[in-house]
Amino acid sequence: MPYDEQLADRIRIVLRGKRNIEEKKMFGSVCFLLHGNICCGVFKKNLILRLGVEEAEIALLRPHVGPFDVTGRPMTGWAMLKPAGMKTDDELQDWISRAWEFVKTLPAK
Repeated sequence: MPYDEQLADRIRIVLRGKRNIEEKKMFGSVCFLLHGNICCGVFKKNLILRLGVEEAEIALLRPHVGPFDVTGRPMTGWAMLKPAGMKTDDELQDWISRAWEFVKTLPAK
């Protein structure tokens, strides 16, 4: 199943105007990178987020959030948000902001 292009468009709107963002297709998905580090992306109909270990553990307690696991082994510091958790643009903006805040602390690649 290809990724949700409408969700990718919504993410592009949220990230519009931010510097040092690169969009890259990978693994049948689309990801948005800051200084070479993946910040967020679209996997099928879900939003994937790089949040860091602590923030991801907190996020996993919220409704509509699960581990980012496509291989049978969840990725540490990541979360996957189902469409029900980002119905509004404000919800989407909030989640992407969380990922942005973490990823901007990482060294550039």
